Amino acid sequence: MESGRHSSAAMEEPKTPTRKKGGWKSIKYIIGNESFEKLASISLIMNMTVYLQSNYNMNGIFLISVVTIWMGTSNLSTLAGAFISDAYIGRFLTLFLGSIVSLLGMGMMTLTAGVPHLRPPKCTDGINCMQPENWQLAFLFAGLGLLALGAGGLRPCGIAFGADQFDTTTSKGKKQLESFFNLWYLSFTLAILVALTGVVYIQTNISWVIGFAVPTACLLSSFIIFLIGRHTYVMKKPVGSVLSDIVKVIVASIRKRKIPYDDELRYSLYQEESGSKEHNLARTQRFKCLDKAAMIVDSSELNSTGVAKSKWRLCNVQQVENLKCVVGILPIWVSGIGCMLVNDQQTTFGILQAIQMNRTIGSKFMIPPGWMTEISMITLSIWIFVYEGIYIRKLTKFFKKDARLTMAMRFRIGIIMSILCMVTAGIIERKRRDSALNNKTYVAPLHISWLIPQLVLSGLMEAFDNVAMMEFFTTRMPESMRTIAGAIFFITLSISSYLNTLMVNIIHKLTGMNGRTPWLGSHDLNNNRLDYYYYIIAGFGVLNLIYFTFVGSKYVAPAKVIGVEEELPQVEDGGRGKNALGDYHEV
Repeated sequence: MESGRHSSAAMEEPKTPTRKKGGWKSIKYIIGNESFEKLASISLIMNMTVYLQSNYNMNGIFLISVVTIWMGTSNLSTLAGAFISDAYIGRFLTLFLGSIVSLLGMGMMTLTAGVPHLRPPKCTDGINCMQPENWQLAFLFAGLGLLALGAGGLRPCGIAFGADQFDTTTSKGKKQLESFFNLWYLSFTLAILVALTGVVYIQTNISWVIGFAVPTACLLSSFIIFLIGRHTYVMKKPVGSVLSDIVKVIVASIRKRKIPYDDELRYSLYQEESGSKEHNLARTQRFKCLDKAAMIVDSSELNSTGVAKSKWRLCNVQQVENLKCVVGILPIWVSGIGCMLVNDQQTTFGILQAIQMNRTIGSKFMIPPGWMTEISMITLSIWIFVYEGIYIRKLTKFFKKDARLTMAMRFRIGIIMSILCMVTAGIIERKRRDSALNNKTYVAPLHISWLIPQLVLSGLMEAFDNVAMMEFFTTRMPESMRTIAGAIFFITLSISSYLNTLMVNIIHKLTGMNGRTPWLGSHDLNNNRLDYYYYIIAGFGVLNLIYFTFVGSKYVAPAKVIGVEEELPQVEDGGRGKNALGDYHEV
């Protein structure tokens, strides 16, 4: 019997080693998913202004407000998506559900283009246009709302889920992560450039139905690619949302605000089991007023096992440090809003400029206005290729050390590009307006190619500032907060959209007082002073540069860590280890 058992054991085939998940083999599916998803969403964003103007007869302030509020809501919903992902269902399932909701929204938008009763009659003279009925607007806004809701699940988790595939505890993993950010931005941009040119042309010159059906098919392809790679993904379980912890730290620090700060007091280091293998954050020297939330001022704050009786009065150091991470990126977040305000102009007023310019090439071909926004993407793609493929490799080889631009340098260059972009845009708009008025025409004889300089500068601004900001938010947050980092990036876009809407409405009202012609709001840009508005944004850019130089740049470097204390003697206490200061840990 023994020999039989040994012989049968010997005949068993050796077990195949489990393949390691994550890394670049997972990234190819994530990048493919992101590329097709962005192709679908950006094809709507870039041409939404044209669609609403030509099919729903919207114009002026209402048109700009609808587009910017929709874009802002799409980005603001990422905060809810990040919370649900971290607290309940994880990033994979959030991406899964976000894709389904986005597909429903795309289907409704395709119906608005294909069913004539869902929109008002087409306007022919451009003046006496019938406005959409309330129920037609309700159906349109429902479709846009589903797209915004789906974006809330897709946008914050896409970047974070990709970052999960790398081991950032190693130097190799950190370098791979930095390359991933650039590759993530480059790959979907190239995919958009390859296909969006055709999509926008189809929408503008052939059929809006087909033009919306193509992005719907792309979104479906994105969903399929994402599911195909599911066996290769590193899927981290949700460990609870840090948003609730952040609120608890704020409440606890406010309750203890009158207690003097004392670094000699003991701090609550106890942390509940979460199943996470993430390394604990070290105590930092910044924002010490928040440390009061973890100060144990009275032993009655702890129960018999050393755990806080009230988590709204005593938090642990990890919870405090998580909030410090969020507070630490706010100065950069404020600066990012100023830069992203420039992006909004290219997808709203920039499109309206293109509509009222000479768009012909040769005798027949008309350039779709939405094509012009691709110049920014082309510029961004070229710069990332030059930076990653030539600049870094050549200079690193020459100097024998890493030649990457520092994050502060990239932020500063991005802000300067935003200023130059708006100044250039103002000069070109004045030239366009003068050309139209001198010739007494609605469409200026000035060729649309004059918009290229401002769009190139916009692309460079995005390549420097936006990519650096996405990298900054992700690398300055612990793994458990990466989804929050992605949400904060898109909330920056959201706030800039809402700020743009607010500024447009304020300037329209102020400049239109006492019977004067307002700078903004007319159906005809020739009756506006859009150039003045561009100069105002350039002025905000100058203030942003001053702010970043004297305030924001100080928060780019990682926070200083409080020195590691000597190991304290341990005493036994009911199955738990307890050091001389009374801080509990598992033994």
